[in-house]
Amino acid sequence: MDGQLLPVLLLLLGASGLWGRGPGPEGALEEPPEEEPPEEEPPEEDGILVLSRQTLGLALQEHPALLVEFCPWEAEGIAEWLRRRVGPSATRLEDEEGARALIDARDVVVIGFFQDLQDKDVATFLALAQDALDVSFGLTNQPQLFQKFGLTKDTVVLFKKYDEGRADFPVDEELGLDQGDLSRFLLTHSMHLVTEFNSQTSRKIFAARILNHLLLFVNQTLAPHRELLAGFREAAPGFRGQVLFVVVDVGANNDHVLQYFGLKAEEAPTLRFINTETTKKYMPADRGPVTATSVAAFCRAVLGGEVKPYHLSQEVPPDWDQRPVKTLVGKNFEQVAFDETKNVFIKFYAPWCTHCKEMAPAWEALAEKYRDHEDIVIAELDATANELEALPVHGFPTLKYFPAGPSRKVIEYKGTRDLETFSKFLDSGGELPAEEPTEVPGAPFPEMPENTTEPKDEL
Repeated sequence: MDGQLLPVLLLLLGASGLWGRGPGPEGALEEPPEEEPPEEEPPEEDGILVLSRQTLGLALQEHPALLVEFCPWEAEGIAEWLRRRVGPSATRLEDEEGARALIDARDVVVIGFFQDLQDKDVATFLALAQDALDVSFGLTNQPQLFQKFGLTKDTVVLFKKYDEGRADFPVDEELGLDQGDLSRFLLTHSMHLVTEFNSQTSRKIFAARILNHLLLFVNQTLAPHRELLAGFREAAPGFRGQVLFVVVDVGANNDHVLQYFGLKAEEAPTLRFINTETTKKYMPADRGPVTATSVAAFCRAVLGGEVKPYHLSQEVPPDWDQRPVKTLVGKNFEQVAFDETKNVFIKFYAPWCTHCKEMAPAWEALAEKYRDHEDIVIAELDATANELEALPVHGFPTLKYFPAGPSRKVIEYKGTRDLETFSKFLDSGGELPAEEPTEVPGAPFPEMPENTTEPKDEL
């Protein structure tokens, strides 16, 4: 059977058994949500539960025993998750030799230094260690180890083989150890000061829950570009935990990132700043040299509200109004959509969206039907390449109607996507007949696109 990937079959005990209650094996450290979302029941296929990392813990709570077959690519993480429940989630350290062996074994190691191992803070520490599968944890109460590492009070220390090498999280003597605060600290300090974006690092970049990202676009094959990395890295420590510094190699397979920011490879080296919660993007006012000073100044200016976000727009096609369906971009949207003499019906779409492709024939037929109505305009706008500050688009397709007149009114269409219903809507001045359904499927708008034709929540 050499070279073959075999499934793993395990009998797991449920909530009343050995492991008790607890979440599934998530893997990376993640910040606890402020409010726990309701857990979904695992789906079934032919009477068999289809489990994921997120639903395994719930299934163990609901069933006294489970016989589970694990896919080979999940088996290692599942096994570690189980080990940390069957046995200790942190290695007990008694001397310097054991501590050094643990620290040397992994790139990131977290050790809890507690004078009293019966303290409730130790339980908090061990609970976090159960689920942070990409980090090794140690635990000690030995005075000689406190002295060796220069500690006089209870402290959680993150050791890493890069950047500062170490980060300390002292336990508050009055409030104790807060799991959420510790999780955020470990997430922040386990990240490299500068991370190169690729398929391996993208998940960790977004798991860090640092909303502000500063991206340096360079061509790593060019020596002058590589020389800029030192200054970029020099500026990073001052923004640790507030801004994530990311390098994007335009010479690698990162065209999707360039497209998202409206860039071309030849524009490198250049900086871009994004808040991943608002998706607002920022660019430097000039194309000056990338130095530690200029990078820090740009970050401070964005964080201080001194830089306005920019919005993507394609150029206006010369023939934008020659077809029955008019082509809109960011640069001509305002003049067309809010023309007081026109009733404008616009489809906001994504080129990869299946729903958009399915309704395209009906939209073309609608435009053809009303092409001789001078007061009606049927148009479309690629919302992945054109951004509108006042009209954010969160799903595809999104259909909006802009009636004639000075009111700048906008009506969102939520009816059936067929020629007959579209026509009724237009003929009634932007109102649907009462019997028409108002819920239709749509594709979600990706916060950040992956290198694929499908949407992903990544950079």
